[in-house]
Amino acid sequence: MSRPLVRLRLGRVVLHVVLVGGAFLSIFPILWMVVTSIKPNPETLIWPPKFLPMEPTIQNYIRVFMDWPFLRFFKNSFVFAGISTFFIVLTSAMGGYAFAKIKFWGRELLFFVFVSTIILPLESYMIPLYLLTNRLKLLNSHGGLILPFVIMSFGLFLMRQNIRGIPDELIDAARIDGYSEFGIFWRVVVPLSKGALSALTIYAFLNVWGQFTWPLIVTTTQDMYTTELGLAMFQKAFFIEYALIMAGAVVTSAPLIIVFLIFQKNIISGITLTGLKG
Repeated sequence: MSRPLVRLRLGRVVLHVVLVGGAFLSIFPILWMVVTSIKPNPETLIWPPKFLPMEPTIQNYIRVFMDWPFLRFFKNSFVFAGISTFFIVLTSAMGGYAFAKIKFWGRELLFFVFVSTIILPLESYMIPLYLLTNRLKLLNSHGGLILPFVIMSFGLFLMRQNIRGIPDELIDAARIDGYSEFGIFWRVVVPLSKGALSALTIYAFLNVWGQFTWPLIVTTTQDMYTTELGLAMFQKAFFIEYALIMAGAVVTSAPLIIVFLIFQKNIISGITLTGLKG
């Protein structure tokens, strides 16, 4: 066997070892969370800690739904994240098409203004947003939760960059065939942007589902709490039931994993099948 071939195989072995190690480091916290969720609470305090439970139990999952209205929290989170994600994907796709393919005065300046808001965290404009929500009488409502997440600057930027890669000839041919701008958007742009739309759907859903500060401020009664606020209720004044918190975290994380598994295939197929990415 020649030296270059030996070096190539050795390099591949090292690369795979590094990748497996990185994958293990990424997955291990999730495994620890799942394993801890089926431990009795006293076992979580054992030192040194043990990975596998000595007396596995599902009592923590039962308590998550029996001791707290976690199903209600789940409903609120699904409404909050689902509707917000829908509007984010819709406004980002339509805005991205307008900024990428429709020429109008001040287009680049307006796009720069939108994109520049990416660097602004929600905390920097939370007070005026709260005052606006209060004036609109949307406090402690699904509308108040959704209001800041109708438009996402990053989503607009992502879709604009993706749609710019669609050849202008396809857009012009659709116009010659008599399609309206909405018809072009729906029949040409959307099918060719499935990869970016899937990626944006995953990112937006994860981002909205994990929100804690805004729901904490805008909700005033327990029946409007999301799962993130519900998890905070598991912490007692003088002690913390780690096993119970981990069970709640597993339940809360399940929709995120499901959304990722549903849309990850579309990301790859949307990029490879269009033939527009290079």
